[in-house]
Amino acid sequence: MATIKDVARLAGVGLGTASRVVSGKGSVSPATLEKVRQAIETLDFRPSHAARSLLSGSSQMIGVYIPVLKGTFYTPILQLIDTELRAAGLHMVVAFGVGLGDPRQQAIEGIEFLMERGCDGLIAMTNHLLDSDIAALGPKQSRLVVLNHVHGAIAEQCFSADHTQGGVLAARALLDLGHRQIAVIAGPHTLPDNVDRIAGFMAEMARARIDTATMWVAESDFSPEGGWHSAQELVQSGYQFSALFCANDEMAVGALSYFHEIGMSVPRDVSVLGYDDTPSTEFSAPRLSSVHVPWRAVTLAGLNALLNRCYGLARAVDHAFPVSVTERASMARATKN
Repeated sequence: MATIKDVARLAGVGLGTASRVVSGKGSVSPATLEKVRQAIETLDFRPSHAARSLLSGSSQMIGVYIPVLKGTFYTPILQLIDTELRAAGLHMVVAFGVGLGDPRQQAIEGIEFLMERGCDGLIAMTNHLLDSDIAALGPKQSRLVVLNHVHGAIAEQCFSADHTQGGVLAARALLDLGHRQIAVIAGPHTLPDNVDRIAGFMAEMARARIDTATMWVAESDFSPEGGWHSAQELVQSGYQFSALFCANDEMAVGALSYFHEIGMSVPRDVSVLGYDDTPSTEFSAPRLSSVHVPWRAVTLAGLNALLNRCYGLARAVDHAFPVSVTERASMARATKN
């Protein structure tokens, strides 16, 4: 395979001159430009990724950190980022939480891994970083965007939907169907987006004069397994309920599976509402109603902002991401309370 040195030798020019032609940076005479181009064509020269990086001073890579590499939530987001980057002639490098440290330490190590690989910019989708962790990045924080969390010092580089409003809409969807005996499967109390959606939900319930202190609430881990086991605990508790709100779709799908296993009909016996509106909602049985968070718009806005910062582009960047409720077959009007 031909190298840039081969091109320079055949064209009879210095390595620096050949590099300027390949990179498109710097001036050369028309005659020299033609000689180098002919050498490139003759040798069928194709610069490697490493060579292009050296010539341009850019790796043409964007790093993405996510907490876990599983489930139906992160996969569509990674697919979208990869598709957009490839269309722009760029590449994606992914890091995710591994190791023995707590989630914050895993996030710090994941971002360090991406920086060490020379990524031009970083997308972090994690709630675990502190403001001090962002500050520790120094000048490099200017080429970071954060999805689903807001850090005050870099607020313009953060992109998130209003999860408190999402919780309000979830409560209103069930209340409007006449449900008053409602159970909740929440996510981890350490995650701010979960805290916000549960707070919004409970506040709207309180406004409807529902005694939230007596509501059945379980904390789980955002997994289908967690939803299944929490639904089992709910049924075995003897708590009377006509509706269940789950703080993400994967737990809701797990709950649906448990209800089906024990012969409870959804939505005849219980209405189930999820959160996020991920692709899995279309294929559950029954199809799952869910709070729709526009994750595609959130992701594209963050990615566009990062590409503008890294490569001087002028892509459109939004900061408003309205949430809504997508009603499917898993919810029905309450028949008794």
